[in-house]
Amino acid sequence: MKLLACGMVLASMIAVAGGGVAPQPIASAWASSNQDPSSGRGLRSLDGAEQWLNSPPLTAESLRGKVVLIDFWTYSCINWRREYPYVRAWFDKYKSQGLVVIGVHSPEFAFEKDAGNVRRAVKDIGVGYPVVIDSDHRIWRAFGNAYWPALYFIDAKGKIRAHQFGEGDYARSERIIQQLLSEAGSPAASTDLVAVDARGAEAAADWKNLKSPENYVGYARSQYFASPGGVVPDRRQLYASPSRLASDQWALSGDWTIGPESATSQAANGRVVYRFQARDLHLVMGPGPAARGTPVRFRVRIDGKPPGASHGVDVDEQGYGMLDYQRMYQLIRQAGPVADRLFEIEFLDPGAEAFSFSFG
Repeated sequence: MKLLACGMVLASMIAVAGGGVAPQPIASAWASSNQDPSSGRGLRSLDGAEQWLNSPPLTAESLRGKVVLIDFWTYSCINWRREYPYVRAWFDKYKSQGLVVIGVHSPEFAFEKDAGNVRRAVKDIGVGYPVVIDSDHRIWRAFGNAYWPALYFIDAKGKIRAHQFGEGDYARSERIIQQLLSEAGSPAASTDLVAVDARGAEAAADWKNLKSPENYVGYARSQYFASPGGVVPDRRQLYASPSRLASDQWALSGDWTIGPESATSQAANGRVVYRFQARDLHLVMGPGPAARGTPVRFRVRIDGKPPGASHGVDVDEQGYGMLDYQRMYQLIRQAGPVADRLFEIEFLDPGAEAFSFSFG
């Protein structure tokens, strides 16, 4: 199974298409298809799935005659968060015309396999359409999927007619929905397109100024780690940050344990510093096992100062915030000109667990 990092989806698709590797919306991620469900792909893979949210279990038989949009997602993925406003708008607009939207939650991180975390994220984000929990990636494999997010457009006969990998190309995707509804005989199939006013973490990335790639904190996939002495895997270690960081380098300071998927602060005042260039900075994190279920306070700075008007939705102007559970936190949205900046987060309590950085 090929599990690409959610923030690397667009660059990976561009590379496959033979273009550059800078993250950007790409038309080449879209493709038409005519996949016969008898191959084992498609709606049959939903049969037997036991954990559903917002709906009783749906099967290929119960969806016969319906136009279905399958959306592969994982709740901490920034690329899916930026796609989601469109999927939500299509669900609201076309559900009365025969469209069924199904979110297939296929996790990237171990904490996303926890059904309680998924249930909380569905509530917090406001996902209203049916969601099937695919923690073992059984449905993912049946579709031959490799990306977050990924959309599969299935006609009323159960055939996969098109797919869209990664963000962007929303007008084309909506036109496919309209076409399939028209073919299915929907008398009210619309021809206009939805207008989306996405805000906060759901707002489109500032692609022109996005220079920093997604990066991981756990040693299995991390890049550009700059603390002197490097990573000491799976053992408590006192780390220090160097006096200067080059672009996209990062470092730890304080008492940390770095595992394959994440790093956990073992004492209060553990810090992470990161030099980045992008409008937005996000960090997937939460209270780890060492926090024993209690929230963890933190404070962020940018270029050594409180973020002020450049704070993200999960911190205030002074940079203070609270880890409530493991999810993606938007920490910085630069209000002025986007430039190379030094980000710092200090965890005021022990037990914070950090997984990955993404940018927008």
